[in-house]
Amino acid sequence: MSSSIFRAKQDLFIVLRDLGLLIPVVGLMALVSMAIPLIYGETFALVPFAITAATSFALGASLYFPLRKVAGDTQLKHGLIIAAIGWLIIAALGSMPFVLTAVMVDANASTETLQVFHDPASAFFESISGYTGTGLTMAARADLLPKSLQWWRSFIEWIGGMGVIVLMLSILAGPRPGAASHSLYYAEARSERIHPSINSTLRTMWWIFFLYTFISVIALWGAGMPMWESINHAMTAISTGGFSVTDNSIASYNSVAIELTLIPIMLLGAISFAVHYEMMRGNGWILWRDFQTRWFLILTAIGIAVLTLENFGIIGGFQSLRDSAFQMVSSITCTGFQTADLSVWSPTGKLLLAAAMFIGGAAGSTAGGIKVMRMLILMKGVQWRFRKIVSPRQAIVPFRIGTSTVDESQVGQRLEDASLITFLWLIFLGLGIVVLLHTVPPEYTLSDVVFEVASAQGNVGLSVGITHPAMSLLSKLTLCFNMWIGRLEIIPVLMLVRALFFGVQ
Repeated sequence: MSSSIFRAKQDLFIVLRDLGLLIPVVGLMALVSMAIPLIYGETFALVPFAITAATSFALGASLYFPLRKVAGDTQLKHGLIIAAIGWLIIAALGSMPFVLTAVMVDANASTETLQVFHDPASAFFESISGYTGTGLTMAARADLLPKSLQWWRSFIEWIGGMGVIVLMLSILAGPRPGAASHSLYYAEARSERIHPSINSTLRTMWWIFFLYTFISVIALWGAGMPMWESINHAMTAISTGGFSVTDNSIASYNSVAIELTLIPIMLLGAISFAVHYEMMRGNGWILWRDFQTRWFLILTAIGIAVLTLENFGIIGGFQSLRDSAFQMVSSITCTGFQTADLSVWSPTGKLLLAAAMFIGGAAGSTAGGIKVMRMLILMKGVQWRFRKIVSPRQAIVPFRIGTSTVDESQVGQRLEDASLITFLWLIFLGLGIVVLLHTVPPEYTLSDVVFEVASAQGNVGLSVGITHPAMSLLSKLTLCFNMWIGRLEIIPVLMLVRALFFGVQ
């Protein structure tokens, strides 16, 4: 990377300096995680975590300290590039515990699942899947992994659900100027404001996140899940990540009680933090009064009903409702927990789940997809346009979203933003589908490939079996790319490409 790429040294210095602040996040996570091998006697995992921490801190320091006084203020254009590059570097560093643990564990004691991570591509896939909150995995038997790596997978999903930049800003909230914090916060596909101040918003979001995680642990434990598994599944459920520590995701338990406990946890993870804040202030009706949340719940109910009818003739009876409800909630919340073998479902059933993954959860939550609000804006836009056509030329046609009316001068921008993200989302979905159709075994159908790519780009994690350690390198990298652009909602990635060819200006 040189100054000519960005056409100005100052832009390069700003990006590198802030990457130097972001990269040590992995080091802090690795230091915290060293408690797990100490508790469970897995001393072989101490060195991998220590090396990861040392590498992270050293790389961060080498970028930050030489540039901290010469780099200028961070603007949105820099924030988008920092987010795009930073998430790739974070994922690469996050893959180190997988590779190093696989190398350091004696071959005779190593499981086949752990040996998979000798391949750096598989380790990177696992890491970026975790940080992006996707949950697609290279670990065929997660229950055979050391507890240190089980924890690391859950921990990176938990942090990734909130966002690594959000964590960085939370730690460095004091020294960061307000405008710079806002630029970085927005660049990570965050825009919600609970309070006027970014710092206050971050504190409230983390408080809500910690509280819900704790409640989820207790609820799962009470439903019959062992404590270690409750901790891990609570972290990956509330962050809508979906990594599991069992051999067959949630299907391993075959427990209605556990499934009924996880469904509301996944739904809570896909609802905006601003709505949670209002609920905690005693405004319980906000779940229905909030336009986006109401439609999210309505779409979930409709999806469950339609999918149940589709599966009724195949599965039949109560099992159809049980499997359909869990898989639909897992899909639309972009969590990725699984209780059924989706490879035997009908193409229509798979496409219904793919549609749910495309929509995703609420804006301002930990869920993926294009977000419910964007879909609602597009639907309202179609309705508004038809009303404009049939109304007199001078008539004022209000554009309403819920109870609020959007000023006519802003309608175009709202529709443009929603349509642009949706269009780009579909373009990259199509590219991923084309690549996978040429790189996966021929027994997988078009509906299987559409499902798998939508799961990756929607940061969901449900799989029909395509994602596997034996898949080709190109297939792995393609799904990594889809997970990356899906988590960042595409614009930061395009901004990075533009900067590489034309500079930041």
